[in-house]
Amino acid sequence: MSKTLIPCDCLGTNPIDSEALAKTTGWRVAKPCTALCTTQVERAASALRDPDTVICCTQEQRTFEALAEEIGAPAPALLDLRDRAGWSADPASKLPKMSALVAEAALPHRPDRTLDVMSEGLCLVLGRAEVALEAAAQLAPHLGVTVLLEDGSELPDARDFDVITGKLRRATGAFGNFSVVIDALRMVEPGGRGPLTLTEPRDGGISECDLIVDLRGASPLFPAHDKRDGYLRADPAHAPSVAAAVMAASHMVGTFEKTLHVRTEPLLCAHSRAEQTGCTRCIDLCPTGAISPAGEHVSVDPMICAGCGACSSVCPSGAISYDAPPVDRTMARVQTLAKAFLEAGGTGPRLLVHDSHGAEMIRLSARHGRGLPADVIPMELPALGAFGYAEAVAALAAGFATVTLLPGPHADRDALAAQVALARAIGGEGTALLDTTDPEAMEEALYDAAPLPPVASPVRPMGTRRQITRQAARALHPGVETLPLPQGAPYGAVLVDTDACTLCLSCVSLCPSGALGDNPDMPQLRFQEDACLQCGLCANICPEDAITYQPRLDLTEAALSQRILNEEEPFACIECGSLFGVKSTIDRITAKLEAHPMFSGDKLRMIQMCDDCRVNAQFHATDNPFQGGERPKPRTTEDYLSKRRDH
Repeated sequence: MSKTLIPCDCLGTNPIDSEALAKTTGWRVAKPCTALCTTQVERAASALRDPDTVICCTQEQRTFEALAEEIGAPAPALLDLRDRAGWSADPASKLPKMSALVAEAALPHRPDRTLDVMSEGLCLVLGRAEVALEAAAQLAPHLGVTVLLEDGSELPDARDFDVITGKLRRATGAFGNFSVVIDALRMVEPGGRGPLTLTEPRDGGISECDLIVDLRGASPLFPAHDKRDGYLRADPAHAPSVAAAVMAASHMVGTFEKTLHVRTEPLLCAHSRAEQTGCTRCIDLCPTGAISPAGEHVSVDPMICAGCGACSSVCPSGAISYDAPPVDRTMARVQTLAKAFLEAGGTGPRLLVHDSHGAEMIRLSARHGRGLPADVIPMELPALGAFGYAEAVAALAAGFATVTLLPGPHADRDALAAQVALARAIGGEGTALLDTTDPEAMEEALYDAAPLPPVASPVRPMGTRRQITRQAARALHPGVETLPLPQGAPYGAVLVDTDACTLCLSCVSLCPSGALGDNPDMPQLRFQEDACLQCGLCANICPEDAITYQPRLDLTEAALSQRILNEEEPFACIECGSLFGVKSTIDRITAKLEAHPMFSGDKLRMIQMCDDCRVNAQFHATDNPFQGGERPKPRTTEDYLSKRRDH
């Protein structure tokens, strides 16, 4: 069943051709309103009763939500066509962009996975007495407050909250489950007349709390502290920031939902094997320290994870993937936007990927500036870091001429720059990073950008990020066999020094993706390039240091099949003639041990035997180490009775 679109031209400033939009989208598009949120609100009330209705206004979301609640209708579905498309100084037709945005809104969306977090309101306040005690007094009516002071010279007489003194050694955890270790811990002795006294100091005191208000003005307790839920840090010399922290803390009691940002598949992880470390890309990038080794794979602490998405972009195997929204939904959004824009008659669309900060820049540009060009399609993500090289290359292959990433103030620039560099190496010059927080500078860059030709034959591949990348790269570079990639890329070849390699096959046993294999019938080391993650495990484990890497993307069919990296002649058992081992290795070992006294006589020949013949020769040897003395004869009841009669 098709949906109904309720457009609004916003007092005539946002012209919409409802008939043309209905034709390109297949939706029922009502005649545009002029003031849907005010004088024509009755039309909004009528539309809200239909669950298949979408209102084209997000600015007045609060108004429409209140109206829906008043009439007992479900929460309204809203779509912004005005700021993202209609308000623009570009004279070109806005119909293709509006059609693309409508098609994207029709995609199914599942709710994010969440985890309930309980907070009893146990709050630890850190800082100097003149600031911390005042903040604690404001929080005491709402939370269970404890103040940690450096010394006990300014203890308050009131007992509205707890006061301790000491030095904070360490803090771990996140909202609802913080743990702190305090040295020189002293607590208040509540009895007695006169000033309050303190207990004797002790080191290693452990306390738990739900949230921490840090007013010390010192270094933060956690990496990426602004992303740590429940940790509120403010400059004690700036009264407004202290007040904001106190206000936020006062509301942090009860049950909260924590979004589970990533999904993990431990069996795919290439972190380590046999205590040998391989891939550490996600651990190295995680700003909050939420990712840590856990045996052969990594573990993600969902309470510490802030959902930046960088781990999903750099994971070579898909062991960690962004899940809020899932990677396949992001891919579907990209392909749907390109397909709908082109089918509506547009040419050479440009994709602008941004976060919530970029959305505000677009709104300001639309209201006060030139707005976005007609061929620039905005796509908002909760975390820009989740949009990596694979998504960018898929967008170019789907028909976008360029892909521009617009990072907000909290985005990891280095991680984004690395993904852009890899996307440019695979997909060409169409991917760029627009690092500005000025709406006018954004406008200027987008309007003045030199046009680039889009792919001649768009493709929309499906599958994993690796599969999509490979198919997209082949569409973008027809006839090209190999693309060179920067160091650290998750694609490439394994190079083996055949003079050093002894075909011990240690690399085969540890390869997490199965890219390296053997031949059970011949001494061979085989390799399938498409499966190689360039994780580093085989190079780390090789006892001869015979393995190196060549970052590249092989686009030929040869990358999908195994090829031989090294092979040698097998050795024939001198007893039964069956093939085993490597002839050069057996000959080399025999030559080294032939003068050794422990391998005199037939023992040297055992090196040249297969497993079965070696065991057989060892068993029948005169000095067989497995041969024991004559076993004692079992004694029976008759033996005991006979012995008794003899006595």
